[in-house]
Amino acid sequence: MADQSWAMKGEFVRSCNCTLFCPCVVSRGDHPPTEGHCLAWAGIRIDAGHFGDVDLSGLNVGLILESPGPMSRGNWTVGLFVDASASIYARKAIGKVFSGAAGGSASPFATHVGRFLGVEHIPIAYETNGRTRVFRIPKIIDGAVTPIRGRDPEKDTVISNSDYWIGPDITVARSDRSQLCAYGRNWDFAGRSAEICKLDWRGP
Repeated sequence: MADQSWAMKGEFVRSCNCTLFCPCVVSRGDHPPTEGHCLAWAGIRIDAGHFGDVDLSGLNVGLILESPGPMSRGNWTVGLFVDASASIYARKAIGKVFSGAAGGSASPFATHVGRFLGVEHIPIAYETNGRTRVFRIPKIIDGAVTPIRGRDPEKDTVISNSDYWIGPDITVARSDRSQLCAYGRNWDFAGRSAEICKLDWRGP
């Protein structure tokens, strides 16, 4: 499976403990998070995707991530949640991608993760309600993230042409609701930094 071609297109939403927009995004991970360390959860909606002949379209993925300092220095702690509706083949494929073993766009997971908490297969919901993205994993994550409006109130604030590894264009957002309870963590990041990106990953 490691040599299989793969691709994912969809959307990525993240909520973290930074008090302002996450400095990791524009500094390529070299600047420390505003609190000195990063605590975050993320949701991924795969609108269209494959791993070799395995169809990944329509699946959702969740992540919990911790970094003890600037994200470029690695030593991340990561936990993975995979949609309960995924087939056994899709679960294995997603595990390969988010471990970094499949190479390509997700390769930072291979070089930066120092501790892996495990993977759970569980129902996951990723919804768009107006401008707000709602991400839920029952009894684990309850999040609602809304973009910050720009000078033109009809448009969101967007950072374009960045070298952020998730994607070049990042919608600046804030967490309206952001609770996580998993792996002994109990977080609430309401009112703190969040982001939304279009996902267009591929490999190897």
